[in-house]
Amino acid sequence: MRLEGKVAIITGANRGIGKEIALAYAREGAHLILNTFQLTNEEQQLVEEQFSAFNQKTILIDGDITNQSTINKLTSTALEEFGKIDILVNNAGILTQALIQDMTEDTWDEMINLDLKSVFLTTRSVVNQMIKQKSGRIINIASQIGQKGGYELSHYAAAKAGVIGFTKSIAIELGRYGITANCIAPGPIETELVAGIDESWKKNKKAELALPRFGQTYEVAPTAVFLAAEPDGNIYTGQTLGPNCGDVML
Repeated sequence: MRLEGKVAIITGANRGIGKEIALAYAREGAHLILNTFQLTNEEQQLVEEQFSAFNQKTILIDGDITNQSTINKLTSTALEEFGKIDILVNNAGILTQALIQDMTEDTWDEMINLDLKSVFLTTRSVVNQMIKQKSGRIINIASQIGQKGGYELSHYAAAKAGVIGFTKSIAIELGRYGITANCIAPGPIETELVAGIDESWKKNKKAELALPRFGQTYEVAPTAVFLAAEPDGNIYTGQTLGPNCGDVML
């Protein structure tokens, strides 16, 4: 129960890595405010049932995380229900493919808005409370593509590289208040997002990896627990941790 009594906001928490992090945090005793997107009533009920087995409170807030009103609702709900915000996990994102010469401005803007701008907006919404508390953990989900680039992924690489640079900068700004900020940059992970990527790309990518397979979502979540827990993540800040099967070695 390394996160017992902690309060965590997690974006993009209804599937993939975000959901797996949420489940891991629940097992460790954290109370959760989970941002989901366009869940049906049936889907919401299924998610609620999954979390009902844990000895903590879970609140689902469905909405577009690029919309300030959704972000405000996440923050205000955390403060109204628990009076604090200990952890923010910025996970929401999309993954699309396009060559630069074919990429539309709308495709570029959609990627930057969701994968980068939302990280800024959500972080900005919680930092005053964390400064007041003199504590907090900000964990941003980036990608190894943000470290090395990727074919047909220039917009995605730009967004994720931006997340890494943003995280380093806020780590410098916020450290004096006892707040840490770190990135997790997974390699290819078996998620719904990656399932939509071209099969030839996936085959070629697996052949490049030191561990020639894609990771599973449950293999990423322990890194998010580590960064949020005490004393595990106490002196990690401005770092980019890479569960990536050896795709990037630093």
